[in-house]
Amino acid sequence: MDALIELLQSAGFRHIEWRNAVMFFIAGVLIFLAVKKNYEPLLLIPIGFGAMLSNLPEAAMTASSEFVADPGERVPLFQLIYDAGIRTELLPPIIFMGVGALTDFRPLLSRPLTLILGASAQIGIFMAALGAYYVFGFSAQEAASIGIIGGADGPTSIFLTAIMAPHLLGAVAVAAYSYMALVPVIQPPIMRLLTTKKEREIDMSQERHVSQTAVIIFPVSVAVVVSLAIPAAAPLIGMLMFGNLLRESGVTDRLSRTAGGALINIVTIFLGLVIGATMDGDSFLRAQTVFIMILGAVAFALSTAGGILFAKLINLFLPRGRRINPCVGAAGVSAVPMAARVVQQFVSTQTGGRVNPLMSAMGPNVAGVIGSAVAAGVFLALLG
Repeated sequence: MDALIELLQSAGFRHIEWRNAVMFFIAGVLIFLAVKKNYEPLLLIPIGFGAMLSNLPEAAMTASSEFVADPGERVPLFQLIYDAGIRTELLPPIIFMGVGALTDFRPLLSRPLTLILGASAQIGIFMAALGAYYVFGFSAQEAASIGIIGGADGPTSIFLTAIMAPHLLGAVAVAAYSYMALVPVIQPPIMRLLTTKKEREIDMSQERHVSQTAVIIFPVSVAVVVSLAIPAAAPLIGMLMFGNLLRESGVTDRLSRTAGGALINIVTIFLGLVIGATMDGDSFLRAQTVFIMILGAVAFALSTAGGILFAKLINLFLPRGRRINPCVGAAGVSAVPMAARVVQQFVSTQTGGRVNPLMSAMGPNVAGVIGSAVAAGVFLALLG
């Protein structure tokens, strides 16, 4: 009987409080959106399940940047992954290597001008960071971590936040992946508001051929130039371009398939679970989280608008036959390839199927991956 009483006393049921219940609900919403709405299921399901596990009392399934184990103390499972993969800045660059192995930069190389659109679409990052600092009173490091949400790049958001504001990691990661999933909801109204019917009907010229030599030189040169210019961006840019070189070299198919297949899938599982594990009720259920979600939405909207407006500005200096469909500027956020597909669907619908700019939109879309990583490097160089 004493053993039974001791077992009942050690059970988690008696320790559940309202914060746990709220977090169970939030975890359920994330899983529901992933399963029923297909919103970033590869990340939202692990994040949601990790959040549920971390809020089970007495389960020792949490992770925190502030955890320090006492001698002989049991270290939570996800804390081990956090210490090995997030605190050491290991997992996000590996994700970038897999992204590089899955990315075709030919649309960008065939229209180098779209690199500027990818850069201009990062304006929301810096504007939201300034708003977080001056309006909401976040520290400079916290503001940078919030602003990076505007790049719609989950691994970059995690990489920067884990260094600058690890206590905000759960909220920033959820915001980043949520807005990536909501690209089809957020971007079309902005494109409709900022473009005219005539601009949506601009049918961009065919892309020029890109040689095999060019696609091999590109990742090497970008890795060197960007890393020399902004060394803090080297872990992300370097691994992104290494993965792309594996893809394009033509002689490393096995490595490319591993980087873009099994390896990125394994890391995605660990990354999602450990991010969810940082979402315990005490740290997540704060006013800060609401502000982060609001500022993340603003950052994403401003980034979308920045790409569109800059495309319209460029058109003022281009001959009529070379003008850019401004909608493709919206794809400058780095939600690859979802943003490009949203642009394609919107423009095709608006023009009755006459204009289909998918490949044109892929140029700024993949440029946005580079742009968000560079923006993170700039923050690290200035504030890290």
